[in-house]
Amino acid sequence: MNPYIQSLRIRTLPLSVSGIILGTGLAGWLRWDVFVLAIGTTLSLQILSNLANELGDALKGTDADQHGRAAYGLQSGTITKQAIIRMIWFFGGLSAVSGVALLLVAFPLFSTAFWVFIGLGALAIIGAVTYTLGKHSYGYMGLGDLGVFVFFGLLSTLGAFYLQTQTLTAEVIWSGVAIGLPCVGVLNLNNIRDMANDRLHGKRTFASLLGPTGARIYHTLLLTGCLMIFVTFGHYWSLCILPVWIWHLWYVWSHRQKLDLQMPVLMLSTLIVTVLCIF
Repeated sequence: MNPYIQSLRIRTLPLSVSGIILGTGLAGWLRWDVFVLAIGTTLSLQILSNLANELGDALKGTDADQHGRAAYGLQSGTITKQAIIRMIWFFGGLSAVSGVALLLVAFPLFSTAFWVFIGLGALAIIGAVTYTLGKHSYGYMGLGDLGVFVFFGLLSTLGAFYLQTQTLTAEVIWSGVAIGLPCVGVLNLNNIRDMANDRLHGKRTFASLLGPTGARIYHTLLLTGCLMIFVTFGHYWSLCILPVWIWHLWYVWSHRQKLDLQMPVLMLSTLIVTVLCIF
């Protein structure tokens, strides 16, 4: 695979659009122009986060001796640090341009909602970059799970719904919570896989603080909580994913190696749950 394409981490992109699809679907698909621009913005932010994550881990030496996953371009030496930095600037700018275009379409120019979302967009860009990049990267302080929950769950779902309707409901708030949980589960699975290496390089993740067993209990609760919330609000079709998640949890509990194989399973199944809850 082209090393530049590999560094974009294409397989993570379905997860990043789950909240947008959920929020827009719950709103009734009122405006397709808003939906398309929201998708473009969130994809740009996800790629920005992926690139910044690769650079941050490389600069801190965290990726130096990874096992159980393929090396990315910077780690393998097929991409230079300068090239990654240029890509970060490009996708950071693309996120900003796409985000402003989205707000200009969704709200009156310079309205209160416009400026509130400008602030949220700025926070999203900062959050994407500082997850592992910088001296005070929150991913190294055990706060990565919270960041994923807020940006992939709450902000993505509630933001998409509000952009369509200019209102919020209890159902959409709880739906944002629900879809945020398996999104956190993807990060937790990643951190379970990398636990030994993260501890070696001083990266404190929530999984490493919990330990192997605690992190697996946490993982189980994340997926269980997601389905419980959706069922509470009458989204019974979400239970169709239950056999897949039971098998996934069995694998996570019974395997200490090759957990990377479960990444696409959880990401794609999260997207499927999203679709099941809006149709």
